[in-house]
Amino acid sequence: MKVFDYKEIPAEEAEINGAKGVKVRWLIAKKDGAPNFAMRLFEVAPGGHSPLHTHDWEHEVFIVEGEGLAVDSEKETGVKSGSVIYVAPNEKHQFKNTGSGVFKFICIIPIKE
Repeated sequence: MKVFDYKEIPAEEAEINGAKGVKVRWLIAKKDGAPNFAMRLFEVAPGGHSPLHTHDWEHEVFIVEGEGLAVDSEKETGVKSGSVIYVAPNEKHQFKNTGSGVFKFICIIPIKE
């Protein structure tokens, strides 16, 4: 078992084309011996956003702090601390910070070979 404080993992600029003000902490990943899933903590600055994009794997998302929008190809839904989001494979999605503080969310994805 591995137990640690999330702040021990450095927040890195998200290298995703179209992202603005987004940092990511890879909390659990292959480097930790996890064979199936990766857990990431995203920290989005006020006015920041991830790109509107798709890929062929699902996401499970839990909003930890702040408020924002979960965007898909049809609508924008307000989310806040405690909101849970499922993004299906190949579904367009984007997350936007609409608050005055940092918007933090946990995102779990499958580890790709």
